[in-house]
Amino acid sequence: MHRTHVSHRWWARVAGAALLMASAHVHAAEFSGQWRLTHQAIDTNPQGPLAAAHALRSDLIDLPAAGTSVVEAELQAHWRFLQANVLLTSTTPHGMATHTQAQVQELFANADAGDWQFSIGRKVVSWDVGYGFRPNDVVQQETRRTLLAVTPQGRPLLQAETFDADTATSIVWVNPQSHQDAPPTLSGDEAALAVRWYQRSGARDDHLFARWGQHTRASLGAAVAWVATDELELHASARWSQRHLTWQPTGTAPAENPWHIGMGGSATQWLVGAHWTGAQQQGLMVEWWHDGTAMADRDWDHWRQRNTALQQAAAQPGLPDALRSGLAGQLAWQTTPLGGSSLRRNNVFVRASWQYEAWQLAWDTLYMPADHGQIGTVSAQWQADQWRLTLAWRRLGGPQQALTSALPSRHTWLFAAVWAF
Repeated sequence: MHRTHVSHRWWARVAGAALLMASAHVHAAEFSGQWRLTHQAIDTNPQGPLAAAHALRSDLIDLPAAGTSVVEAELQAHWRFLQANVLLTSTTPHGMATHTQAQVQELFANADAGDWQFSIGRKVVSWDVGYGFRPNDVVQQETRRTLLAVTPQGRPLLQAETFDADTATSIVWVNPQSHQDAPPTLSGDEAALAVRWYQRSGARDDHLFARWGQHTRASLGAAVAWVATDELELHASARWSQRHLTWQPTGTAPAENPWHIGMGGSATQWLVGAHWTGAQQQGLMVEWWHDGTAMADRDWDHWRQRNTALQQAAAQPGLPDALRSGLAGQLAWQTTPLGGSSLRRNNVFVRASWQYEAWQLAWDTLYMPADHGQIGTVSAQWQADQWRLTLAWRRLGGPQQALTSALPSRHTWLFAAVWAF
């Protein structure tokens, strides 16, 4: 049976059992949540493979929607040993029909046995010490640097944890329902056993990590965060993996996507960073990281050569419709590996912020030395007791040969209004 069907059946049983146990006592539950209204406007990139594909066959290839409005209701409930987080979403892309869906972000049960605490269900378990990148976030594998911070969808897991004032040990079996033989399409979807050990030593926090994945096999990691002074915090994280998932090209037929997730060899990931906080609530963060699971520079060179060859073929006059459609599809599929968590292996991230009463202003940029690509973000946020308003603008820049110049969008504006209850 397909893994998705197994997962849905597994979750139907867990959700049904939880609702059955809680139905007679729902009046005793504690509820909280948020209403969120967001509008995102996108300025599409006239360059890059997707724009070239759209120019060939605009009736087959769609560019990103110019604007999208989203209304969300996130409801959190806590009753005795049960916790749940349900997200209701209504999405309306510009000029298109509205799409609604309900999604369980978290649904898990807790139990105590002596010094140990146990959890079962879908839960968010985020580890590591970095901000822009987290090599040792081996359970949740959360997407970082989003324009709006929201609760991610947790992973199905079984967790055992024990802790005291200065130490903690966590053991997590994530995705226990996953039994597929082929590698997953995302690294966070494979069944794995992960362990974290934590110790506080004065002003320093130490972490050790170990993981065994169904397909990626063994990985070992360590992290440290040290409050050096009242104003300066230093942190670092490193991880070695026996195998890793990566984008790979294949010699498929012209009507098929040539890119797929395949298994690569050993890889290392590391991050070093510092965070300074001033007396007037100014903040400056600098992080430098290496992600060995991203595509190598030589692979990106081959990707760019294929782009050039496809666009040269598409520029020939008098193309038959069948060949034009095939080239449009191949160009559109060239955007597939651009969706990875890291485009380049080496990255520098800088973030400056200032908090003044209810206002927070922030600027950050992600710089890729390999091709001088940049992703910059400016945001302003106003926070009251129950309301939060956010305005953000993200720009993808760099020279023409930079990977950021090939992404489908060039500018993104976001407005969000959040009411907590």
